[in-house]
Amino acid sequence: MASVLGLSGGIATGKSTVSRFLSALGASVIDADAIVHELQAPGAPLLDEIAEAFGSDLIDAKGRLDRNALGAIVFADRTARRRLEAIVHPVVIATMAERVSRAQATDTPLIVLDIPLLFERSEKSTSGGPTTSFDATVLVYAPEELQIERLMARDSCDREAALQRIRAQLPIESKKAMADIVIDNSGSLEDTERQTRELFERFSAKRV
Repeated sequence: MASVLGLSGGIATGKSTVSRFLSALGASVIDADAIVHELQAPGAPLLDEIAEAFGSDLIDAKGRLDRNALGAIVFADRTARRRLEAIVHPVVIATMAERVSRAQATDTPLIVLDIPLLFERSEKSTSGGPTTSFDATVLVYAPEELQIERLMARDSCDREAALQRIRAQLPIESKKAMADIVIDNSGSLEDTERQTRELFERFSAKRV
């Protein structure tokens, strides 16, 4: 049976880049953010719960969620963020579990669960959290100052806005201490690709 890795990072550390590399190498990547987008598509039942909790003005005339407006609410208010997580996370977790089972029934060499808030949820759990179902947890790392620079460039925001978003998550150094494996993405893209290939080769060889 294929090994299962939990992949995470911080905002602008490069998790999506590593996820793409793993997919290109042949891993089955199950992306929590992509599932969230599916569940929040026009007409999806989850939208009704979000509208009830945060206001129907977040849904436009075509039934689409204004993710930027929702993000502005939850990044500025921890209580609102926890409320959104309580709505979204149980459905996402159930969907991911179903897709892992489906992937395990194939000949995939490696299964990767791409979960942005993996370590936040592990920290809050009293029973080991989601990490207990993984062969290893992997953090894509970049120091906070580099996160700030990248986020400001990527989203054309100021330093204060970048810091607000970064500090809505667990500090990257705390995540680094919790992870089984760290991919350092503070250097070149080639170096990150090399580390990712080594990770894939190490765990894809663990077949029963």
